[in-house]
Amino acid sequence: MKRILWFRRDLRLRDNPLLSLGGEVLPIFIFDTNILHRLQKDDKRVNFIFYHVQKLKEELQSIGLELKVFYAKPQAVFEYLQNYDEVVATGDYDSYAKQRDLEISHKLHFRYIQDTYIFKHNEVLKVDGTPYYVFTPYYKKARVILDNKNIQPSPIAKHILVPESYDGITKIDTNIQILPLCLESIGFSEVAMEIQTPQEKLEIFKLNINNYQEQRDYLNLNITSNLSVDLRFGTIGVREILRFLFANASQEIEPFIRQLIFRDFYASLLFHLPYIETKNYKYKFNGIEDKEKYQLFCEAKTGVPIIDAGVRELLQTGNMHNRVRMIVASFFTKDLLLPWQWGELFFAKYLLDFDKASNVLSWQWSAGTGVDPQPYFRVFNPYLQSKKFDKDALYIKKNIPELLHVEAKYLHDENYLLSHTTLNYPKPLVFHKEAAKKAVELFKG
Repeated sequence: MKRILWFRRDLRLRDNPLLSLGGEVLPIFIFDTNILHRLQKDDKRVNFIFYHVQKLKEELQSIGLELKVFYAKPQAVFEYLQNYDEVVATGDYDSYAKQRDLEISHKLHFRYIQDTYIFKHNEVLKVDGTPYYVFTPYYKKARVILDNKNIQPSPIAKHILVPESYDGITKIDTNIQILPLCLESIGFSEVAMEIQTPQEKLEIFKLNINNYQEQRDYLNLNITSNLSVDLRFGTIGVREILRFLFANASQEIEPFIRQLIFRDFYASLLFHLPYIETKNYKYKFNGIEDKEKYQLFCEAKTGVPIIDAGVRELLQTGNMHNRVRMIVASFFTKDLLLPWQWGELFFAKYLLDFDKASNVLSWQWSAGTGVDPQPYFRVFNPYLQSKKFDKDALYIKKNIPELLHVEAKYLHDENYLLSHTTLNYPKPLVFHKEAAKKAVELFKG
């Protein structure tokens, strides 16, 4: 059997079930022009992916395989590749991915392999076969299944590499070109990035895991695993993380396992409720379109220090602390009253670890329009949040150096910020109490 091994969200050699399929194989990676044309030319994710594609190519060479790299629409790639029995790839649940895979399945037999998440989309269901819409019962069911789940490493099978040209990047549009294997060939520029291996991150996390539950929300302690981008692109498999956790069972591992299962819960919801990618699960109110407020938010000029610090961190690094994401999303939807879809797209544009399911469901959670039973009146006070989780304003001042001279307590004080002029920094765009009250009335109405 001749099969194409399509690497997508599994950019690694180690514990990759794609490589457990033997026989005559053609390993490929596609830089999808449908996706790339929407991105800025210095996009950090493309840099991250390109680095790991090169690394994957080297790792495959070490076991006698290779990686053929394409720059094209996926449909064009599979029109170019002839005389194969099947294509195998890991699953993906967003609308674009499902439509893309459906179209390709009409050209060639398509087989999914489970790798992106812990569970298959139909593995954690109610007794009647319907999906869970509430996390706690989902978690309880998933935890029982996980205890009996095989999470051992996937073996590497014996392969015969298809004779092909594996040099450079094969570009397919009106004709076929072989381009040098570099970022410039796909229209992107290099940006400086410090890339740490996921195994190194795990060893650091091992030292912090006992404090994860109590301290993960504090913005200057760096207690989180920092593995979200690796999970997103599969530079580490979720099974390897689980094996690591179970090997350290004497520590407080359950809070982190719970977060991994939450990731699966959101993926399951997106699969079973595809319309929530763009539409509210509940409530008719969907924000007020205000391009001026949106632009000020995007430029980190809201005048609310914790919000602007978070946006600046995102724009400069591609990262944003998870607690800050919640504060920012609540402010965006409840204080600025902007549509959550606008915020979701903004995060999607810049987050290194962007995952459609997690991003959409998290924004719907913050807006109060998602499956979470907590209704519309949950509103974060950004000043109380920053006071609690960034008391000394170290996070704020790191990202907004214009505020270095302002005493920390004033950066958590809305009245002070509204009544005093700060050099090179705007006053708050809205008064939180009034904005929150208006949001609750609009959602209720």
